[in-house]
Amino acid sequence: MKSPPTLTIVLPMFNEGSRIEGNIRTIIDVVDEAGVDFELICVSDGSTDDTVENAGHVGDPRVVVLEYVDNRGKGYAVRSGSLRARGSFVGWLDADLDLDPASLLVCLSRAQADDLDIVVGSKRHPQSIVDYPWSRRVYSWLYQQLVRVLFGLKVRDTQVGVKVFRRPVLDTVLPITLVKRYAFDLEVLALAHACGFRRIEEAPITLRYQFSGSSVNWRAIRQALHDTAAVFYRLRLRRSYALPPAPSDRVAEHR
Repeated sequence: MKSPPTLTIVLPMFNEGSRIEGNIRTIIDVVDEAGVDFELICVSDGSTDDTVENAGHVGDPRVVVLEYVDNRGKGYAVRSGSLRARGSFVGWLDADLDLDPASLLVCLSRAQADDLDIVVGSKRHPQSIVDYPWSRRVYSWLYQQLVRVLFGLKVRDTQVGVKVFRRPVLDTVLPITLVKRYAFDLEVLALAHACGFRRIEEAPITLRYQFSGSSVNWRAIRQALHDTAAVFYRLRLRRSYALPPAPSDRVAEHR
């Protein structure tokens, strides 16, 4: 049996159409250039177009394409792919490549060099290069203030689609996650912190927002706030999550 790769990349996809093949090839080129041994798990979240077919055209044995019929949310797709991961580290990346895939390698390098549990790509890192609408910047900032108050996470940006985890973090946390959509990232980070995985730091990203409109999706914001409140209720008030302990060598908070 082939030995596990260093990095598993999980790529959630929804109706990416003809661009997905080129995006996957771009990811492969970037990671190959860095010399990182990897696998790429692409998960179609109920796509209704030819996303799955186009992803399959890549024809690289390191690329696995998973699909299911119903659209269940990005969080569900990321969770499904992460549960199949074999790598020592598991990275998440958005399929549209608004985020430069090289940002994922920056996170991986930080995790390896500093023995971190989680590295979160952050728009607010002083070295980040970001280009996205001001309205989204404002709502993102307000949401992160809420997160900081509710969960005490020392993370300034929980929602960016670039993150790298040591495999034991997700092995511990994913079985108890419940959120399927907008607040999935927050739930994973909050549960990891509560389980004792506290070596968490941020890394710079390059973000170039490609969509033409800058309007706010109020339905998505409402759902995100609902999910966030539900995570807080289950974790801090009802204490209904069955929290397993982190390995003993991970409980000291990284500084």
